[in-house]
Amino acid sequence: MSQEDSFLYDSFPDGFLWGVGTSAFQIEGGTKDGGRGASIWDTFCLKSSNIIDKSNGDVTCDSYHKYEEDIKLVKELGVNFYRFSISWSRVIPDATGSGEVNPVGVQYYNNLIDGLLAVGIMPVATLYHMDLPQCIDDEGGFLNESLLIDTFTKYADVCFKEFGDRVKYWITFNEPKIIVTLSYGNGYFPPGIKSPFEGVYQAAHNLLKAHASAWHLYDTSYRNTQNGKCFISLNSAFFIPKDPNCPEDVETTELAHQFTTGWFAHPIFIDGDYPPIMKTKIGELSKKEGREKSRLPVFTEEEKRFIKGTSDFLGFNFYTSTLVSAPDNDMPPDIQYDVNILAKYTVDPSWKQMSLFFLNIVPHGLRGMMNWINKEYNSVPVFLTETGFSNSTGTTDDPDRVQFFKSYINELLKAVKLDGCNVIAFTAWTLLDNFEWVFGYTCKFGLASVDFESEEKRRTPKKSFYYYSKLIKNNGFTDISE
Repeated sequence: MSQEDSFLYDSFPDGFLWGVGTSAFQIEGGTKDGGRGASIWDTFCLKSSNIIDKSNGDVTCDSYHKYEEDIKLVKELGVNFYRFSISWSRVIPDATGSGEVNPVGVQYYNNLIDGLLAVGIMPVATLYHMDLPQCIDDEGGFLNESLLIDTFTKYADVCFKEFGDRVKYWITFNEPKIIVTLSYGNGYFPPGIKSPFEGVYQAAHNLLKAHASAWHLYDTSYRNTQNGKCFISLNSAFFIPKDPNCPEDVETTELAHQFTTGWFAHPIFIDGDYPPIMKTKIGELSKKEGREKSRLPVFTEEEKRFIKGTSDFLGFNFYTSTLVSAPDNDMPPDIQYDVNILAKYTVDPSWKQMSLFFLNIVPHGLRGMMNWINKEYNSVPVFLTETGFSNSTGTTDDPDRVQFFKSYINELLKAVKLDGCNVIAFTAWTLLDNFEWVFGYTCKFGLASVDFESEEKRRTPKKSFYYYSKLIKNNGFTDISE
């Protein structure tokens, strides 16, 4: 029996952290309460055809008013930490104008943070989780380099100053690849810009600089007194060569990893610059397109030094895997973010899928991803910031989600105990069924269901909630009857 097929009964190392996560726009609601400004998602939802069920995030789980109920759930779950995101628009409603801090918004997060600490839960705060203030987007958003860096750094400064005495773990950006590809590459997310050849790379370039600016601010002005950590959270599928004995498939698979994880991790953890293969590949294609210079922006030597080393951990979101094969000779360019990879993506027919068609359930992919990261980035500490399962119903009887967490976390245990991967934390996504971006309320990731039809938005723990709670209590799999 292979190690992938066998179940490992063992516990995680002492000090391993267990958590659960949410994001502001997906659960808070209260979009017009307490002086909050508009975000790009508020605007995007105004056109009902943008959301599959024509819904919006105006109320969702109403955590803006019911955060105390969320804290009770988190306490009952038994996690070490709660990962939440701060709404930039709630803290600084007019980021490009007055820039004034909204005391009501600050108070909301103070209440949440203090409530968590009161029951022994460590707050982990994400500064940016998809919800750019509309006023910044009106002036170019992530394509406006100086504006993005300036406003994000000022926003980070406010958060560090207001909350950093109690928040010891800060995430700058959640899923940069998703931010730039879905918002500026294929236009599926707001602001809906389709620029797969240029805009997507410029947005990523500016995001990396904004991230580095916020990290340096924390490092120079707050670390000594607040003693916290500041890091970025990336995401990727695990890419598997369709034919591991085919050199072209293996080479294309590595290319896929470098164009996803490497796009952001290589500058931060290696040398301040993009992966060499990425620069070469885009440079060659740019020349074929008749361009005088590469579509991939260039960092100055000073910028490389500024970006290198700007993450205390590698935050990582992981859900799925895909098979990769080399492109056919006559394969047309796929006008998406990976237009330069020209890889063929397929799935193993034996893999089950979640309710979101692009998420395949491949437990051993998590182990593979952790090993790839461990080797590529010199055993960098990995803080898993999201892993979760989607289905189409909010029923509390969710054996598929239980099996998902059982199998994925066991493969993570193998990565840690058998392979020596340096993983320090696991975050289940997510606490509550919520607004799932363009999919609205049609898919559910929550460990607890929410009755969206009721005025009180009643929360009810699912079987997966109690299963995950047991895993946390045991710090792994110590019960042979599992």
